[in-house]
Amino acid sequence: MARTGARSMAGRAAQARFVVLTGLSGAGKSQAIRALEDLGYFCVDNLPTALIPMMAELARRTESGLERVAIVVDVREGAFLSQFPRVFRRIRQMPGLNPILIFLEARDATLVRRFSETRRPHPLAKHRPVLEGIHEERRGLKAIRALADEIVDTSDLTVYDLRDAFMTVGRGVVRARPLQITLLSFGFKHGIPVESDLVFDVRFLPNPHFFPRLRALSGRDRAVMAFMKRQPATHETIDRLAALLKFLIPHYADEGKTYLTIGIGCTGGQHRSVYVAEQLRRGLGHIAGVQLHVRHRDMAPGGEAAARRRGQGVRT
Repeated sequence: MARTGARSMAGRAAQARFVVLTGLSGAGKSQAIRALEDLGYFCVDNLPTALIPMMAELARRTESGLERVAIVVDVREGAFLSQFPRVFRRIRQMPGLNPILIFLEARDATLVRRFSETRRPHPLAKHRPVLEGIHEERRGLKAIRALADEIVDTSDLTVYDLRDAFMTVGRGVVRARPLQITLLSFGFKHGIPVESDLVFDVRFLPNPHFFPRLRALSGRDRAVMAFMKRQPATHETIDRLAALLKFLIPHYADEGKTYLTIGIGCTGGQHRSVYVAEQLRRGLGHIAGVQLHVRHRDMAPGGEAAARRRGQGVRT
């Protein structure tokens, strides 16, 4: 048993097939299990102690499809303190499993502050002072702490530090999920998409709508594309947007964001926003660690003429 830093602990967890997270309430188990889930683990929080061998057996079987499993067990389950040591020794004997037990803890003052900030009762002191519950839990966990492969004091870590420790180390061991980026064209007249993380307004660009031969087309049609390319402001706009997004996207990925929706809006969502979104697709497609998607929310199938036949006239 060794007291280690969060990064060392996270590195060991990221290489394990079966991870058991336990420790003091308020020490960061929920944040740790979420980070492991983002790394592709099948995660179960508050698993009853009696079911741990069953979950371990499933993890061993290749046909189960559970390549990596992480569970959280703690004093929320009544039989945990008395049954867990025996159960964990049993699963340590299972061939091919190699489970690791990670114990998270923190100083009393830190735990009291965290419970105060979250306004949640301690599971062992729902009708008593929090500190009494912390002391009781610390005493009760001594035998389980002694079994731990890794012990981490999270007193000086924020929830983001703990998550980052798992994500940073895990990316070198487990294939991290790529950042899913959606370039979403839309028309302001139909409302800003509620899922947008970033919104860019391109209504200042020259409008193909005012040219009769272009009105029924979309920003993906050659005639509209040629019109947009002739506008000096178009090139500079796309270049500056692409440069900004190339700067921002890696930072979003490093922070652990899994989805990023970038709204590109014009008046009706038919010409300018569609064209800009398609051009940004080309400009951003080479960024590593992302999957890029383009969706045109308000572009009418068949152009504006088809929309009018449905009584939904579009102006971009």
